[in-house]
Amino acid sequence: MKMKNIKSIALSIVAASTLFMTSCSSDDGGNPEGENTEVSFELSGALVSDRVLDPSVQYKVTGPYLVKSGAKLTIPAGTVIVSEAGTDRYIAVEQGGKIQVQGTASNPVVMRSENSNPGDWGGLLLCGKATTTEGVNATAEVGGLIYGGTEDSDSSGSINYLVIRGAGAQINSESQYNGLTLYAVGSGTSISNVAVINGADDGIEFFGGTVSASNLYFENNEDDSVDWTEGWNGTITNTYILNNVAGFSTAIEADGDNNNPSIINLTAVNTGSPGSGTAFQFKKQSGGTFSNILLEGYGTNIDMKDNGPLENIIVDGVQLTTPEDDVFNGSPVDISNWLWISK
Repeated sequence: MKMKNIKSIALSIVAASTLFMTSCSSDDGGNPEGENTEVSFELSGALVSDRVLDPSVQYKVTGPYLVKSGAKLTIPAGTVIVSEAGTDRYIAVEQGGKIQVQGTASNPVVMRSENSNPGDWGGLLLCGKATTTEGVNATAEVGGLIYGGTEDSDSSGSINYLVIRGAGAQINSESQYNGLTLYAVGSGTSISNVAVINGADDGIEFFGGTVSASNLYFENNEDDSVDWTEGWNGTITNTYILNNVAGFSTAIEADGDNNNPSIINLTAVNTGSPGSGTAFQFKKQSGGTFSNILLEGYGTNIDMKDNGPLENIIVDGVQLTTPEDDVFNGSPVDISNWLWISK
């Protein structure tokens, strides 16, 4: 991977953070789809009927914004959502609710905090009815949200061309929000073209579920760029991870039971503290199947945190025999896939 390309995408991403900001008024929780009878730009409280946001105005998250069962939140291309800084500032789609993020390559949807600083707000959360090792109707650490069931094909909607900045607010002394959090989300949900930048915790975390995702970009997320636990068994295809500042945790962390998720075409680059840091960390029984993985600049490629079984890790069709196996030498993912972030 040429450093010129890395610097170019970083500069482009910085440019995106200059998007405008306007003042906001109060919101009672929802417009029926297709109606424009109220002017309300604050996002807080419960959305109980379908709502389509207006991309010509800027919305502000002022508290938990909950898309309830039976309701659908549609976010058209070019919409900008700015959150106040705060622990309880986030957007959540509850079980039975749906979200449609309709960004495009020329006009992505942007969700960010007022200052775009790491840890300012809670990001976007989806709660589904797919299986998780936590069982049916598990309780999330966020706001008592309920997730988990037996419907692996469940759909929480679709996300396409979305940029999330400055997430990772503190929940309690032990936990933080992620940029995009997926609680038992089912395979009927479509997720593609998502960038999570400058988060204080994980870029994306899967708590069980069967959802897959493609074309993901993560830059300078302070904990893990990709994290999964509770038996997630979907697939991630085409991912680029960049840490150009020191102090991150890992590129990928896997925890809990192994349901053998697949990671295909991933490039992870550490330029912030080259020669140090951990790329992949596996806890307990976790593992997965990996294809075409390229790691650059890490001191440790694989850390078996709890001395779990190496045979649970399969790289390009071969089971690992030692954590020192030099097997992550695939072809780089094309960074130009994410030039849309600068739009």
